[in-house]
Amino acid sequence: MKVELIAIIAIYVGFALAEAISTGFFRKSGATRQDAVVEVIGTTVLLVVTQPLALAGGIFLAHLAAPEAQGALSGWPILTQIALLLLCDDMMQYWWHRLSHTVPWLYNLHRPHHNAEYMSVRIVYRNNIFYYLLMPSLWLSGVLVYLGLGWVYAGYVVVKMAVIIAAHSDRRWDAPLYRVPWLSPVMWLVERTVSTPATHAAHHGKHADDGVTHYKGNFGNLLFFWDVLFGTAKITRRYPEKIGVENLPATTAAAQLLWPLVPAPRDGKPK
Repeated sequence: MKVELIAIIAIYVGFALAEAISTGFFRKSGATRQDAVVEVIGTTVLLVVTQPLALAGGIFLAHLAAPEAQGALSGWPILTQIALLLLCDDMMQYWWHRLSHTVPWLYNLHRPHHNAEYMSVRIVYRNNIFYYLLMPSLWLSGVLVYLGLGWVYAGYVVVKMAVIIAAHSDRRWDAPLYRVPWLSPVMWLVERTVSTPATHAAHHGKHADDGVTHYKGNFGNLLFFWDVLFGTAKITRRYPEKIGVENLPATTAAAQLLWPLVPAPRDGKPK
């Protein structure tokens, strides 16, 4: 098993254990058996099939287009390589995520992530199977790995997943820090740089009129800076009381995982 995968699993398990001890992991408020089915199947297929396939697809296409370019960027400065990954992977995922809340057919691929009525590391990889397979950032990451960024990508993806896992967990690591007056300037910078439980929970809020929920923004994954830069940021340092999607019909586990192969409700418009 690759070292980066072991690190990501360790981070995930660490937050899962923290949830199990304090808020519960297997018995979330509002969770159903259908939620568990979507999360287990969606996560397994992503890690075993779709993510490796998308990365391999990017590598394969890069080899077809430029067989002489393999490893061409390996000698670039590490900071430059990281900047390339932030632009081609993280920023592109921001736009993919943002588009998924605008284009109806993309929203059907992404809606499973919001159907959960709770925040938890359980929902980190909860999406339609085709959502990740079609994600441009994964294919571009494959291209960059082909060009020589493999080792830098391995470290980058560990940091990125640590931030994403922490932002989805209901163990709010930012909450106690907000209460320390002298840390306020530091947290001002942190919450405008990376995703935090407060900013990301706002994106998962259920009721648009609660003063916290920002369903049409806070799209950032690793960097929240993209929301600041592109005008979709909302920072309140508070958390929505309810999580989920508002005024949408129920849908099945099969539709969540396999749309368009399995029909979804027709009025599942982007939120």
